[in-house]
Amino acid sequence: MIEKTGLASWTGGLKDGAGTIGTGSGVLSDVPFSFATRFEDAKGTNPEELIGAAHAACYSMFLSALMGGAGIVPDRIETTSTITLDPATAGSPTVTKAHLVATIRASADEAQIRELALKAKEGCPISKLLNAAVSLEVKIA
Repeated sequence: MIEKTGLASWTGGLKDGAGTIGTGSGVLSDVPFSFATRFEDAKGTNPEELIGAAHAACYSMFLSALMGGAGIVPDRIETTSTITLDPATAGSPTVTKAHLVATIRASADEAQIRELALKAKEGCPISKLLNAAVSLEVKIA
């Protein structure tokens, strides 16, 4: 089993507080985020942007694997994933959708590439995560 870790710390109230995001590998470390970077247009990152980046990367890698299995080596796969957060959802803000846009350059039949692209959308681990069960362990310090 492979496990990867994301880290976050938050200090203060929702609107006047701030936090930092990092990764277990250290590639991201103490990257700031806030209410303004998530719900307004302030410069900085937010959880949805990071999910979008992870989704785009995962999809591109999985599509490359599927294409390789079909004997196709892509010249380039460029993917964006737009994550939509509805702040007005009853109860709490909710991620309502993820929209992938993939631009694929490869020497292969277009219909076959489209079929593999659809399979990659369904099989990408992050696509599956967006509909996954979530567990929780609480520690009071």
